[in-house]
Amino acid sequence: MENTNSEHVKCLIIGSGPAGYTAAIYAARANMQPVMYQGLQPGGQLTITNDVENFPGYPDGVMGPAMMEDLKNQAARFGTDVRYGLATAVDFSGHPHQVTIDEHKTITADTVIIATGASAKWLGLESEARLNGSGVSACAVCDGFFYRGKEVAIVGAGDTAAEEATYLANLCSKVYMIVRKGEMRASKIMQKRVVDNPKIEVLWNTVTDEILGEHAVEAVRVKNTMTHETREIPVEGFFVAIGHEPNSKIFQPFLHHDEQGYLKTIPGSSKTNVDGVFACGDVQDYTYRQAVTAAGTGCMAALDAERYLAALGEH
Repeated sequence: MENTNSEHVKCLIIGSGPAGYTAAIYAARANMQPVMYQGLQPGGQLTITNDVENFPGYPDGVMGPAMMEDLKNQAARFGTDVRYGLATAVDFSGHPHQVTIDEHKTITADTVIIATGASAKWLGLESEARLNGSGVSACAVCDGFFYRGKEVAIVGAGDTAAEEATYLANLCSKVYMIVRKGEMRASKIMQKRVVDNPKIEVLWNTVTDEILGEHAVEAVRVKNTMTHETREIPVEGFFVAIGHEPNSKIFQPFLHHDEQGYLKTIPGSSKTNVDGVFACGDVQDYTYRQAVTAAGTGCMAALDAERYLAALGEH
């Protein structure tokens, strides 16, 4: 009797954001019969983004979840087997590659495309979760445009926070930058840009106490860590820029990664250090982190996997 807990596939795609779905579209059209496991957050980070206005081809913008549904339907139309399930373990020490789904099903695959993305780090406030998408955002480049001419706050002290604060200052009338310590972690040049910008007010030694507003962000209550005084600042947007965490833990024993956990790919390709394993999207991109760049690397991963399979067939 066949073991239903084990299955072999030509191309396994782990993750289902713009990178995973684009890889699936290309792999399916190349007759690689891709099987995709969507992971914990089907559709990825874009499913918690309301309006996407910077993805080509949507002149009037599109809701993040609707766009992911479009991509999913396109992948399925060409024959991608889209499944619910989470990759919980991998073994890339031999061929074919082994991936465990939901801790009990084993998939062996000739090629594996990793598109597990990254997750924004959050402060952990109830109000932050409740107002996510209604004024709270983890991506200034994605959502800053909606706050043109308005006052906003951003929390963070690294290069990303400094860069996003400067970006927001080009659009918004005022940017409050909430920095926990009396100094920033950002590089000197980025710090200078922030401090020299008349639209940015840095609140040193300050933490976020609460984000205020019933249905949308109306203000932020901050607390000075030295004096313990609190104050309320009226803002309409609250940006969290305390970093992202790539969803790469299960792959790290086998794949080269940087100190933050981003998977390393061979420059100009989606190839990892293991033959037949490819990485695309935010799990390997800490620089751009945009839907359109993720989709581009998804295309690269499928083409790289197709070439790898073709070369295998020639041996």
